[in-house]
Amino acid sequence: QVQLLESGGGLVQAGDSLRLSCAASGLTFSSYSMGWFRQAPGKDREFVATISRNGGTTYTADSVKGRFTISRDNAKNTVYLQMNSLIPEDTAVYYCGADTSPAYVLKIQGGRARYWGKGTLVTVSS
Repeated sequence: QVQLLESGGGLVQAGDSLRLSCAASGLTFSSYSMGWFRQAPGKDREFVATISRNGGTTYTADSVKGRFTISRDNAKNTVYLQMNSLIPEDTAVYYCGADTSPAYVLKIQGGRARYWGKGTLVTVSS
């Protein structure tokens, strides 16, 4: 059974940093592109960042570029999202997604990822 388990969310102040983790099990991790997506209250889920199977290629949303960095450790079956200089607009539930399609396809078709975690809440206060 495939499981994606996000962790690392919480309540922080504007300007703070957080590191999200997504631990995968039940799949051949290195065969999957991974991505982070988020959904703010009352809004649709949106792309944040995706990373290729070997970690060599990443895509990042313009709204977080320069502040957020996606990375992965295939030996640990884990993908990370380092979030710096957080702003209140980053408040959302952050979801980890996995798909066998390339990272660019996962970026533009993120809603169709094969597997999803249950999400972790990030709240940024002003």
